[in-house]
Amino acid sequence: MKKFIIERDLPGAGKLTPAELKAIARKSCEVVDNLDVSYHWIQTFVTDNKLYCVHIAPDRESVLEHARRGGFPADNVTEVRSIMDPTTAA
Repeated sequence: MKKFIIERDLPGAGKLTPAELKAIARKSCEVVDNLDVSYHWIQTFVTDNKLYCVHIAPDRESVLEHARRGGFPADNVTEVRSIMDPTTAA
């Protein structure tokens, strides 16, 4: 399985209400549950006009299929090659 960052352009994303975020999350979970591959939505960062999602999937095509079925934009899908944090410096 690979980790992906999905950038979704969504003007006004930062103004989405808790109810709207809940509906989007429910739709995403519904799609994940109905994919024919192992797939995990880890989390989404909401900014003013974009969503940055972290997903684990077998390939980029699966990420795009999740977006298509959910009606979500997937403006940029990038595979994570490695992860670093402050402990990397040690």
